[in-house]
Amino acid sequence: MILLITGPSHTGKTLLAQKLLERYHYPYLSIDHLKMGLIRSGYTGLTPEDDGALTDYLWPVVREMVKTAIENGQNLIVEGCYIPFDWKKDFEKEYLEQIRYYCLVMSENYIRTHFDRIKEYANVIEHRLDDGWCTMERVLEENARYLKLARKHQVNYVLIEGQYRVEVDLVDEISSVVI
Repeated sequence: MILLITGPSHTGKTLLAQKLLERYHYPYLSIDHLKMGLIRSGYTGLTPEDDGALTDYLWPVVREMVKTAIENGQNLIVEGCYIPFDWKKDFEKEYLEQIRYYCLVMSENYIRTHFDRIKEYANVIEHRLDDGWCTMERVLEENARYLKLARKHQVNYVLIEGQYRVEVDLVDEISSVVI
């Protein structure tokens, strides 16, 4: 099984992937690691701020990695914001049967009520070198955009509204969201 976890920055994608790794022993790929490896190695002139172009650049590689994992009967978690909302168009039915997609999105109320905690937990798994761009206004804008796109494309999304706790049961899919 392949789990695709996407959403805007600071929604807990990497933390969820880490918890799934610990619970199910599925390896995970952070698309951010792939991005930074390509940028730091000089294989691309793109920068970490080139989000749209990075999706176009990274998704074809990630997509083929997903197909390879399925063909080899391997489980894999892929997390990052560079998964397009129309991702399904890139897979035939036999692949789609092996993929689960989740978009994490925080509600406006959650962001306004818990912004200090969002910033506090930003470095729980990854240590961000510069998080100065992360303002409440930017987080509100990104989450509103992701929620709109998730609804437009009719993809699974997890709306984080209360206490932050996401539990995934791979048998029952997402069994509860209390965030």
